[in-house]
Amino acid sequence: MYTLLILLAALAVAWILAYHRLPAFAWTVAFAIVLGLLTFYAGWPQPLVTALWAILVVGALIGNPTPIRRVLVSRPLLSFFRRILPQVSQTEQEALEAGTVWWDGELFSGRPDWGKLLGYPKPALTAGERAFLDGPVEELCAMLHDWEISHELQDLPPQVWQFIRDKGFIGMIIPKEYGGLGFSALAHSEVIVKLITRSSTAAITVMVPNSLGPAELLLHYGTPAQKNHYLPRLAKGLDIPCFALTSPEAGSDAGAIPDFGIVCRGEWQGKKDVLGMRLTWEKRYITLAPVATLLGLAFRLYDPDHLLGDRDDIGITLALIPTQTEGVHIGRRHFPLNAVFQNGPTWGKDVFVPLEFVIGGEQYVGQGWKMLMNCLAAGRSISLPANACGIAKGCALTTGAYGRVRQQFRLSIGRFEGVEEALARIGGNTYIMDAARVMTAGAVDLGEKPSVVSAIVKYHLTERGRQVINDAMDVHGGKGICLGPSNYLARAYQQIPIAITVEGANILTRSMIIFGQGVIRGHPYVLKEIQATQERDREKAVRNFDAAFFGHVGFFVSNKARAFWMGLTGARFVRAPGDSQTRRYYQHLTRMSAAFAWTADVSMFLLGGALKRRERLSARLGDILSNLYLASAALKRYEDDGHPAEDLPLVHWSVRDALARTEEAFYGLIANLPNRFVAGALRAIIFPFAFPLGREFSPPRDRLGSQVVGLLLAPGPARSRLTAGVYIPNDPDEPVAVLEAALRAVIAAEPIGAKIRQARERGVIASGFADPMVDEARAKGVITQAEKEAMERAKLLRRRVIMVDDFPKDLGKTEIHQTTQPVTFEALRGRTAWPELESREHGPSPAP
Repeated sequence: MYTLLILLAALAVAWILAYHRLPAFAWTVAFAIVLGLLTFYAGWPQPLVTALWAILVVGALIGNPTPIRRVLVSRPLLSFFRRILPQVSQTEQEALEAGTVWWDGELFSGRPDWGKLLGYPKPALTAGERAFLDGPVEELCAMLHDWEISHELQDLPPQVWQFIRDKGFIGMIIPKEYGGLGFSALAHSEVIVKLITRSSTAAITVMVPNSLGPAELLLHYGTPAQKNHYLPRLAKGLDIPCFALTSPEAGSDAGAIPDFGIVCRGEWQGKKDVLGMRLTWEKRYITLAPVATLLGLAFRLYDPDHLLGDRDDIGITLALIPTQTEGVHIGRRHFPLNAVFQNGPTWGKDVFVPLEFVIGGEQYVGQGWKMLMNCLAAGRSISLPANACGIAKGCALTTGAYGRVRQQFRLSIGRFEGVEEALARIGGNTYIMDAARVMTAGAVDLGEKPSVVSAIVKYHLTERGRQVINDAMDVHGGKGICLGPSNYLARAYQQIPIAITVEGANILTRSMIIFGQGVIRGHPYVLKEIQATQERDREKAVRNFDAAFFGHVGFFVSNKARAFWMGLTGARFVRAPGDSQTRRYYQHLTRMSAAFAWTADVSMFLLGGALKRRERLSARLGDILSNLYLASAALKRYEDDGHPAEDLPLVHWSVRDALARTEEAFYGLIANLPNRFVAGALRAIIFPFAFPLGREFSPPRDRLGSQVVGLLLAPGPARSRLTAGVYIPNDPDEPVAVLEAALRAVIAAEPIGAKIRQARERGVIASGFADPMVDEARAKGVITQAEKEAMERAKLLRRRVIMVDDFPKDLGKTEIHQTTQPVTFEALRGRTAWPELESREHGPSPAP
């Protein structure tokens, strides 16, 4: 009996040690105590006891960081790893080492420190940044008319170009010391959010110079002379920059660009024997290239005459070249899905430029890939997520209002359950997208360059943005598909694939980058193990490998124990922050983090280097990590906003959706692992009750979706927070302004309509059509004159909202037909009948 109790106690102690990741010394002491108790109480034969003590001593020598372990175990293992690990190219190495590890590292740890996340300050704008948004950004939006830009001019009007230059939009990220605005990442993001709700052409024109491009690269790597010359010109809009990376033969595989330069001596501006480069390139899809005055160029530099050193192939290099330089060619424009921002090809052959054109000068030749990877976080972390969020916010605002204003069968279509399903997705996706956008921009402002997180938000926000605009188009129906000045959705619908394509196509980002890079950067031990195999100092390599490898072993054991225990208990005993509404979410995410960390290790052990080629498995692992990140962002937003009760439906929907997607990714991974025994073990440990009970994390339920929809169908604090940043024109006849006015008018008229219907049910009113019913209700005192006017106003504004633009039969550039002309508020006064708005074919409108 004593022996059984001791063994059970030993098992419990082992579980506790593993769960809490206690060091090897604690394990040694604990098992020495257990073995001592067995020696005195078990009555086992002396030879067996002696053998167990010998095993404990050997285990202690191997388990604890001792010189014996390094000599007998770690040194041979290091040699073995050096033989089996695939060779990492220079470009791959630089990509892996680029940027910083942030919250993704905590999620990889298996026990995220929620206090650390919630302790980060809430991202906020400065007074100057807020003034810029309320001033120049609003002014710019008022100048923009997307139909004119995309259909008539195919470009921004000249006065808009000048305003963008004069007000410093091109130099938002440039420090004030160089004449720029010196804005934070959050301010940059907020500007793009607002602009994209008005004109994607303007938004892209502004965001590209402030993302991956000459200004960003100059700030980090430029020589003092380059900064002093170019940054003030960029800040004032005297130079328009573009950055040429993509070649026809090298898109996703940018490291294999065929564009090249040869180090040589030549003549430059009358000076002979100038050390420089002769460049040959062909690039396409280059935003702002047709109007650029300054060309950033990526190419591979060769030095066959060894003018710079002893290497023939120096590597990828970046240079800044004025587009007026002889031999620089800018081609005709591309036409990217009606966004009509300036985009086109550029090429040159044997173009000689001095070596001082290299960004950073001679010391940065060959380091272009590292420079690009370190700066790529700006485009991925800020601009593209802001682009997607702006579209989603605009859809949430307009589709919610349209769902309330548009009626069928005497009911707002937003109350149809089928429409509610789409509206709930719009609201929930917008909330979690915006939370991730703000949290990630805040991380950049804290000094992080989160390379893996940037890939997460780039992929998932643009994909969720695609879902949102698709849902919005479904709800709007014919209103959404008919182009014209009053259509506020169609251009966004057409242009959403642009963000999905650029800065790394989404298929590539999901299947290769998020987990492929994340497992090496975010995992606490994998990169250290790889670096140890590359260390040339043998003793240092053994020490580093010993610490990393045995740390990894303990990490693996701990996460397995944690995942199984939290699976058995539903993570109910995990200490977590949050209030009564959110605490369980923190516990669930902690459980999924441990399961993810353990599963990642199992997958790497099972597949080894083949995991890199099993892109669908890698993508599912990336989906798990990504949804944990998005859910974390939603919870942080709720905390940062002060726990607003009105937002709880959005919080619940978004986090439950992320958890359901996480579980789905786990099951997809388990179903496709080649070793079915390991797959079964994974499922049994992570989801121990799956067989009798089924899935644990169901998608948001219909009732919760209805609560989300309720927030979108009426003005209120939650709707205002969700759609903050959407540009709403001051002109009352602009389509979005009319829609917002119609929403309020319809809400105001609804109780009046209910009063009229009740009177008709009692037999007080005999009329069966809308207008006669309203007139009779007024004549019989059922409603007041003011209420009658409110009903008429709602009817007129509803009519204005649902109308679409029409054109001459030849679609010529003539005036739009009179039926689509705005209905002004002044015209409403004094009018009691609007026969021109009645259907000539179908008679009077039906009853309200």
